Amino acid sequence: MIDLENLSLKELKQLQKNVETAIADFKDRERRAALAEVEAFAREKGLAPADLADLLSKRTRKPAAPKYANPEDPSQTWSGRGRRPRWVQAALDTGKSLDDMAI
Repeated sequence: MIDLENLSLKELKQLQKNVETAIADFKDRERRAALAEVEAFAREKGLAPADLADLLSKRTRKPAAPKYANPEDPSQTWSGRGRRPRWVQAALDTGKSLDDMAI
């Protein structure tokens, strides 16, 4: 066991650096072992590594077409997704409906 009380600041910082390196190396070894297990399992089931990569690829959504426009400024539009813009909420607060702003 290391007696931390008797180490200098320089020695403590070096020890800290060594521990951080050891932790990073350990995580890397564990990650590589897990990937090897997954690849072996995939091969056993008849899948290629490319098949696994396809599963992990991110799906991208197309930008939604605008469904609503600000009657006072038609350049301001909203697709109906996400948080309502202030101009939509303001119009709703004055008694208008979304149908009134539909494009």
